[in-house]
Amino acid sequence: MESTPTAVSARGLGRRFKDKWALRGFDLSAGRGTVHGLLGPNGAGKSTAVRVLTTLLRPHEGTAEVAGHDVATQGAQVRYRIGLVGQNAAVDEILSGRQNLELFGRLYHLGGRAAARRADELLERFGLSDTGKRPVSTYSGGMRRRLDLAAGMILSPPVMFLDEPTVGLDPRGRDEVWSAVRDLIGGGTTVLLTTQYLEEADQLADRISVIDTGRVIAEGTPAELKSRIGGDRIDVVVQDEHVLAEAAALVGRATGHTVRTAPEERRLSAEVDDRAASLTRAVRALDESGVAVADVVLRSPSLDEVFLHLTGSGTAADTSGAPGAGQTGANQPSSHTTEVQR
Repeated sequence: MESTPTAVSARGLGRRFKDKWALRGFDLSAGRGTVHGLLGPNGAGKSTAVRVLTTLLRPHEGTAEVAGHDVATQGAQVRYRIGLVGQNAAVDEILSGRQNLELFGRLYHLGGRAAARRADELLERFGLSDTGKRPVSTYSGGMRRRLDLAAGMILSPPVMFLDEPTVGLDPRGRDEVWSAVRDLIGGGTTVLLTTQYLEEADQLADRISVIDTGRVIAEGTPAELKSRIGGDRIDVVVQDEHVLAEAAALVGRATGHTVRTAPEERRLSAEVDDRAASLTRAVRALDESGVAVADVVLRSPSLDEVFLHLTGSGTAADTSGAPGAGQTGANQPSSHTTEVQR
């Protein structure tokens, strides 16, 4: 099967600020017509990567191409082929939504009629036709971000960079932006999305690069990344934390796997091989031993656990050999988490 043509690529990209490297050895390959997520903690280098790839910063080492053009030597060609939506809305609150889009159209050297026509098209596309004449100051957060996305699409760029586009939005606003991003992909646009929201990456991204300390430490589809920390899991919350150790031993024997406990949450978690059978054995064992249970859940691994595991935080399960584990200390249990061997 043919591989998807690359829209954004970086090889050994590096950018420093004085003597501190924000990016170092950064590699990326985003296929055309896909959403590629950049996921990482604060200060990991996500925004710096976007600023280099959009020609706002020059790299100090390595190479990168966007839409077939080198970001260091062909900046004008790159800028003509991209849209950028940053963390802060770039629209004027005094103007109406339509006036904002017409203004952006004129800045892109569209004629007056062409700019007005394009503004109407984008208002319709992003579900803002009914509010296009209202001042942006009356818009909700989600509406402003959709208008921001529309402004970035004035020239229908083949590549769109979204740098944490839903920061500060409520759940409804985030859903509105997610819907708009899916519409972009439906139209053939490639999206490079940086986000701290695990659910956002899981919902939107075809592939994800996990970045930490300026370099990619893991890359794959959401399903591939989740598989790094094992299969399905059973979570049990006991009513009394004093029986947590007993419950962990029972669940460990029922599942045949190591159990992780979080005493402050009265919770334990273990991987399972045979979903229904393991759940049945665990629940029966707890019931027969008189352990009172507040909740039992059978679930797949979450992207949150992958993220915490790879970046060395939290209570994600130990998976030896995961990329970056040696650098981040991800294989060390956190101070408030206890492993119970079966």
